[in-house]
Amino acid sequence: MSLFSRRHFLQTTGTVLAASSLFRGNALVASPSMAFPTRPLIFAHRGASALRPEHTLAAYGKAIIDGADYIEPDLVPTKDGRLIARHESNITDTTDVAQHPEFANRRRIMTIDGKQQEGWFTTDFTFAEIKQLRACERLPQIRPSNSRYNGWFDIPSIEEVIDFVAASATASGRQIGIIPELKNPTHFHKLGFTPEDQLLDILNRHNYTRQAPVEIQSFEPTPLRYIRKKIGQSRPNWKLMFLLGYPDVPPADILAAGGKTTFRNLVSKEGLQELRGYADAIGPANEYLIPKDSNGQWLQPTNLIQNAHDAGLFVHSYTCRPENIFLPRQLRNQEGDNSRNIQGSIAEIRRYLELGLDGFFTDDPAVGRLAVEVF
Repeated sequence: MSLFSRRHFLQTTGTVLAASSLFRGNALVASPSMAFPTRPLIFAHRGASALRPEHTLAAYGKAIIDGADYIEPDLVPTKDGRLIARHESNITDTTDVAQHPEFANRRRIMTIDGKQQEGWFTTDFTFAEIKQLRACERLPQIRPSNSRYNGWFDIPSIEEVIDFVAASATASGRQIGIIPELKNPTHFHKLGFTPEDQLLDILNRHNYTRQAPVEIQSFEPTPLRYIRKKIGQSRPNWKLMFLLGYPDVPPADILAAGGKTTFRNLVSKEGLQELRGYADAIGPANEYLIPKDSNGQWLQPTNLIQNAHDAGLFVHSYTCRPENIFLPRQLRNQEGDNSRNIQGSIAEIRRYLELGLDGFFTDDPAVGRLAVEVF
């Protein structure tokens, strides 16, 4: 079946299924149309992080209101093994930890995946201590209006995120997927943590995630292989996505084992066929789809989307952001690097969708929704 005929079939059948199966009685149930998207999916990157501090319930809530299909909690463990929503273990820039004198002596240098970092790290704090902190805006120079919310919101656990999404789905009458990312699993394994097993246990225990769309992501093949082997096809509503880092760099697990296979190698035509054995989708940076030159100008598109589709993989790219500084130079306006450029962001997303993209991460799901509707 060609890509066009496949999508036409899903559009004509999936819409009816979605309407008839979203609710059964008073229970929210898995919608078959969500397993095979009839239109491009919108993934809220760390929530609506262009409008609220990332990885807070406020950011997730704004994303849901603005039409996101999935919300993304990046997951890292605390000292006592709780999985919390932070983009990385280093919480220096995204919390007010520096304002807590009782934690001053925990600032230190840590090596994560071969790179030294200085700051405060989640694995040095218990969950109860993390709950004493408040979230802060990561990019205050680019998103100063988000800084007004500094100190408002605490750091949620994955259990709290699932409860929040389940409540929002019930209130809104529509399914909302969850697309958690396991951050730096090789690093955390060395510290004695097993985030894959923890996440699977939590997802299996919650009624909502046993039936709602879930897509587990990682930049490392090893945890995805492990999860695929462990769950098999027992959770048809769960998908696995392999994220793509810098093309000429090996994933952290391969590097730690002494291997030299790079992300570029893994998404060759042969590599994509192998990936299909343990992943349902790939998550490339947008530059994998349309490279840029040193001035930020778009070059010619690649064949990655078509090659991935030929291998039976969906493509969910990252990250579309509405500010000029993040846009291809051809699409920027004259309002300044840090200014929001909604039309430019819509044009960027539409170009990727024209290439056949199945879904995309965005910091501003409302803009993503506009782009999808226009497309």
